[in-house]
Amino acid sequence: MGKHTLHFVPRLLSAPQAAAYLSISESKLLTLDIPRKELGAKRLYERQDLDDYADRLPYTGKTGGNTCDEAWK
Repeated sequence: MGKHTLHFVPRLLSAPQAAAYLSISESKLLTLDIPRKELGAKRLYERQDLDDYADRLPYTGKTGGNTCDEAWK
């Protein structure tokens, strides 16, 4: 049998995997305030924490204060 390939994103990611998941460098990842979990000597990132961080990033060209609800007032 050949090499096994994962067909899903693991829940816990190493720093290189987490950086690739966010499309940033590993050195940039280590400067961010994203919690890590301990598994023995390993320090791993929870995929949900990475998603939460990405969700908090601002969109370019967007300013606060305009929502669909406000447009109907």
